[in-house]
Amino acid sequence: MELINTFAGSPVNRMGNERRNKDWLRQKMDDPNTGFLPLWQLRALMMPGENLRISWCQKQEVMPFITAGATVVFLGQINGIPHFTVDVSASSDQKANAPLQDYGKWIDVRSAAASCSGPDAAILAQSRSMLDWHARHGFCSVCGQPSRLGEGGYNRKCTDDDCAAMHFPRTDPVTIMLVLDDEDNCLLGRQKFFAPNSYSALAGFMEPGETIEETARREVFEEVGIRVGEVRYIFSQPWPFPSSLMMGCLAQAE
Repeated sequence: MELINTFAGSPVNRMGNERRNKDWLRQKMDDPNTGFLPLWQLRALMMPGENLRISWCQKQEVMPFITAGATVVFLGQINGIPHFTVDVSASSDQKANAPLQDYGKWIDVRSAAASCSGPDAAILAQSRSMLDWHARHGFCSVCGQPSRLGEGGYNRKCTDDDCAAMHFPRTDPVTIMLVLDDEDNCLLGRQKFFAPNSYSALAGFMEPGETIEETARREVFEEVGIRVGEVRYIFSQPWPFPSSLMMGCLAQAE
């Protein structure tokens, strides 16, 4: 049985072929059943309670932000109903004046994921990663000219016709490994900003030309000076801070 980690298990059908059609996207945005998830400074609008849940808005509630130029990304369809996410950060930089407070509470995605359903957490991960990428990539990395959102948010194209470079949302591969010895003792680490009694498996970004196994061995040696032999991949997890794919492994200390 497959283990579904936090931020995985999304119910969204991303409609990869259909979203290339601007008219189709426009129809979905105008659908009266369409839901919009606002993010403000990468915080999600959530309905408070014992179990948090996404506060989906209707188009008329987010239209002032869209008209003002807010970034809108098509998430996909859930049971045939279109869903988008919209960045309303430009409306205010002060939490006291944050918009849409009548519709829910602005909560950091990492905190929200601990108290909401798995499917909602996966939607939050997709929304946060996509809007954060667009906020960081408003200009072409080839020529420096402005870039324009395309395919519902799944690419950006340089506005300079002579350049016309295409840019796509990036996902950074990270290896996270639990190091074991021959007696099944495990190696954990902590950083000085961790909460008391909090520890983590070791982790690090893959570098060009590395395999998952090679990354695990290099990172463990760099961080704690221990040589690792066998490395066995177990499962993966999206990590939207800002946009990584964590590849979990078991590693055997030599």
